[in-house]
Amino acid sequence: MPIVRTLSVPERDLLLRLQPFPEGMRGVLWDLRGLPEGADLGEIDAVVLPNANPSAVLGSLVRAPALKLVQTQTTGYDGVIEAAGSAGVATAAGLHADSTAEHAIGLILAKIRGIDESSRDQIEGRWRPRQQQSLADRRVLLVGAGGIGRQIARRLENFEVSLTRVGRTARVDGHGTVHGADELIRLAGTHDVLVVATPLTEQTRHLISQEVMAALPDGSLIVNVGRGAVVDSAALTRELVAGRLHCALDVFDPEPLPAGHPLWTSPNALITPHLGGNTTASTSRLIDFLRFQIKALASGQPPRNLVQPGPFEPLLSQPATASSE
Repeated sequence: MPIVRTLSVPERDLLLRLQPFPEGMRGVLWDLRGLPEGADLGEIDAVVLPNANPSAVLGSLVRAPALKLVQTQTTGYDGVIEAAGSAGVATAAGLHADSTAEHAIGLILAKIRGIDESSRDQIEGRWRPRQQQSLADRRVLLVGAGGIGRQIARRLENFEVSLTRVGRTARVDGHGTVHGADELIRLAGTHDVLVVATPLTEQTRHLISQEVMAALPDGSLIVNVGRGAVVDSAALTRELVAGRLHCALDVFDPEPLPAGHPLWTSPNALITPHLGGNTTASTSRLIDFLRFQIKALASGQPPRNLVQPGPFEPLLSQPATASSE
């Protein structure tokens, strides 16, 4: 079985909160930029990636030649499998769904109800009462039928919207019809809020294309809490600068959003710096999840949420024991 004796984490506070480690395993600090504290690179068997901008340090994984597992703190794992080589890759899928769904609803409400405009008015001391749109009776097109999408859909039920869900393929699940991604252009023409909550893959890159945006009615709102590159950023920027569409974005392509980018100053854009899943609830859930992963690794069980099994593949066919429950 894969033996994991040294696991690195990128933040000192996280390392302290994961103590004590099981007998035979230790945790060390490594931000993947400099050198690890308390261990040589050749001793590191497993790595927890940083939560913020992990793509910036993925190139450092090759410096750990004995690597058996790469653990993300995020649901998305774009670029991680390629950087991990033969090591296993596990995600934090499910831990951030509630927090990200909360943020998506907040972005929708803030933009539709003009809260972003009122916030700008407050800074300049302007009192401008005016009628705003309502989320009730909006036609919402939700792209993403996974964990985050399900939580967004559940919360939208209370707002009396007309909801249409889109996934990779057309199907019927326990909550009704899921349309296929090949229907997006047709569906966009009859919806005025488009919410993106899908991970980035080769299939979803620029899924929200210029053609999809062009099909949206004038004044429509695009909300993205998935990954920036799922939306064609150049096409979105053109629509925003022209004043035809609105957006509320927590993720960008590229990220961080560069200084001087037109979206910074567009009155039709509401921007948050990729903080949708970063809440107190998701932090406590992450600690519990990582403790489970550590316990599994120490007891010879496969970790959860493997998207690339790597050396753990033989363990996946074995029956679960009490230590993995």
